[in-house]
Amino acid sequence: MKTRITELFGIEHPIIQGGMHYVGFAELAAAVSNAGGLGIITGLTQRSPDLLAKEIRRCHELTDKPFGVNLTFLPAVTSPDYPGYIQAIIDGGIKVVETAGNNPQQWLPALQDAGIKVIHKCTSVRHALKAQAIGCHAVSVDGFECGGHPGEDDVPNFILLPRAADELDIPFVASGGMADGRSLVAALALGADGINMGTRFIATQEAPVHRNVKEAIVAASELDTRLVMRPIRNTERVLNNAAAERLLAKERRLGPAMKFGDIIDEVAGVYPRIMQQGEMDAGVWSCGMVAGLIHDVPTVKELIERIINEAETIISRRLAQMASA
Repeated sequence: MKTRITELFGIEHPIIQGGMHYVGFAELAAAVSNAGGLGIITGLTQRSPDLLAKEIRRCHELTDKPFGVNLTFLPAVTSPDYPGYIQAIIDGGIKVVETAGNNPQQWLPALQDAGIKVIHKCTSVRHALKAQAIGCHAVSVDGFECGGHPGEDDVPNFILLPRAADELDIPFVASGGMADGRSLVAALALGADGINMGTRFIATQEAPVHRNVKEAIVAASELDTRLVMRPIRNTERVLNNAAAERLLAKERRLGPAMKFGDIIDEVAGVYPRIMQQGEMDAGVWSCGMVAGLIHDVPTVKELIERIINEAETIISRRLAQMASA
């Protein structure tokens, strides 16, 4: 399947694995790239530029296909060593960077001078247009369904994707609610050039997370996520658990007066305990509504092949028959 995204990134299938904290390690990124998609290493999961450089080298040992690095720009009292991370990306021969969070404009010249293509995650058309204006090569358009941070506009993909198609000139992929061949065909029909999957790739054999996490996703329905941190306008969609319930109780009690420090026990430093040790109530963790469409834990290769085969069958048979009727 050929789209503007496969052409831009030099990949076989228009499927990108989103950057996910304590999930996007070399083994998952390499598995996605080896299966014809675009695997992504999560940069800030690596605690220093040197560790990121090591993880990039490890991924190169596992695949000779293109893979990328996610770099999220966050407001922080002590900012990560972004120049160091960017240098590690350049020195590591990376040709695709997925940026997220704050506007990446100040970091684009160094990436572009190194011949690196940048795809920026956006939750609104206005943000996508800004990413296009500052020189990003593509955008990932994240609908309200997505796990993690869906923004504050609450617009689902059935509206957001065609709006993006109406406004953008650069390629874009659909993120949020993507799980199978039906998702891919729908995204293409709505104007996207591919899909970005996060939660679906956690529930794969190669994902380096505790089996409790994978089992929780498979057991969940589309009704089992919650939106937290709305009072501080840092909304996150997470899987419901005891920590999410504690956090939501604090939100109800404190209301607009709530500060980040009030919920730090539920959100700070919890990902290693959850993803690596399987402590499912240690804190809140990102999960999309798409969990309701996830019923198994295949290999990455099996998953991507299944998505492409299903998509091609839908297009060539079901839709073709409708069009010719």
